[in-house]
Amino acid sequence: MSTIAAFYGGKSILITGATGFLGKVLMEKLFRTSPDLKVIYILVRPKAGQTLQQRVFQILDSKLFEKVKEVCPNVHEKIRAIYADLNQNDFAISKEDMQELLSCTNIIFHCAATVRFDDTLRHAVQLNVTATRQLLLMASQMPKLEAFIHISTAYSNCNLKHIDEVIYPCPVEPKKIIDSLEWLDDAIIDEITPKLIRDWPNIYTYTKALGEMVVQQESRNLNIAIIRPSIVGATWQEPFPGWVDNINGPNGIIIATGKGFLRAIKATPMAVADVIPVDTVVNLMLAVGWYTAVHRPKSTLVYHITSGNMNPCNWHKMGVQVLATFEKIPFERPFRRPNANFTSNSFTSQYWNAVSHRAPAIIYDCYLRLTGRKPRMTKLMNRLLRTVSMLEYFINRSWEWSTYNTEMLMSELSPEDQRVFNFDVRQLNWLEYIENYVLGVKKYLLKEDMAGIPKAKQRLKRLRNIHYLFNTALFLIAWRLLIARSQMARNVWFFIM
Repeated sequence: MSTIAAFYGGKSILITGATGFLGKVLMEKLFRTSPDLKVIYILVRPKAGQTLQQRVFQILDSKLFEKVKEVCPNVHEKIRAIYADLNQNDFAISKEDMQELLSCTNIIFHCAATVRFDDTLRHAVQLNVTATRQLLLMASQMPKLEAFIHISTAYSNCNLKHIDEVIYPCPVEPKKIIDSLEWLDDAIIDEITPKLIRDWPNIYTYTKALGEMVVQQESRNLNIAIIRPSIVGATWQEPFPGWVDNINGPNGIIIATGKGFLRAIKATPMAVADVIPVDTVVNLMLAVGWYTAVHRPKSTLVYHITSGNMNPCNWHKMGVQVLATFEKIPFERPFRRPNANFTSNSFTSQYWNAVSHRAPAIIYDCYLRLTGRKPRMTKLMNRLLRTVSMLEYFINRSWEWSTYNTEMLMSELSPEDQRVFNFDVRQLNWLEYIENYVLGVKKYLLKEDMAGIPKAKQRLKRLRNIHYLFNTALFLIAWRLLIARSQMARNVWFFIM
């Protein structure tokens, strides 16, 4: 039997960010491998018109939890949703709920964060720094707590080329920033933000670095570990390949390319696409939780879970495979024929943005206006291009992450644990994974019916023929105009004829 699975049996586990992508996959794996765990506490801020219990049933209603319901039919009884708002300093948790959390929690997985690159500094610091500090204070009051696992990002120190499994200091102490934000107004904060984040590319990576410093400073006598995943993608194997439920990161690019909205990306083709499957991250999280609680390391260990140093795949290879998959599994109702080019030339990228992206969007909006409908394509395209521009920093660079602690942990696992909680990315077949990834985006994110693939292929073929016909007509018109204006062009034409 798996030692790690047995460890979580009978445990009371607190998960922040449980309603997010990573949190859902973590819960699914826990229930599937350790169905006799006692309870999972999740901090939830209810949506308008939905109770906490309705939020729980909404989560469990996903296809992700189908296997869990077979091995743990009473899974809904083992999820204890607690009203909380991480935007408030005390999380707005009631006294009764707080007392239960403090007296019962054995393991904490802190996954909650804002992942928006363009978030305000005030909001990002509140969620990624202050909330972490508050949760550590709660953890220090939990007599039964065995481990605190903090989820950061491999890009928290992306201003460095080589990144070790250590906590790097930030130029400004987190406490000073937290204290300053309490009295500074928004206008001043916006003005000083570029000076604060310095050579970090965005507020997200900067505040995650601050969050790691808080973990180091506020750890007290807690057993703490930090996990740094790179770009978290769809599931590789568990509970089935290709599951995804959000449009962050590569998912949005896959959709935009598959629908024909995205035609060119300013990228370095040979830069490493450091995507890591979400189930691989979850397996490492559970292994780290077990190791931290049982072996009680003397210091806070940092674990990198990345793919580039062990099984690299560059953006060109990934892009080619994505497009090849579109040929076999096209998306429904594409705006244009799926196609994408990688270019590292800034002028070329700007040209393509103007001609290949915005021009068709403007034409389509004119058509919508003429038919009495609300124009939306230009706005959508501007948002897409803004998102792609924020990703350019990461798709034009490669990093080196050391993985000594991750490899050490792998060697500590029994053969059964290595099988059940596999986080060895060297076994990943990229071509197979990317195909399942695209298929998963189509099935689980876009909710497209697989029975419509033959019709979609016909539509794709028709769009391709229209594309070739249009380009041919454009070439002939341009050549005809050139012949009319140039004697040399006429001489070449007569020579050819």
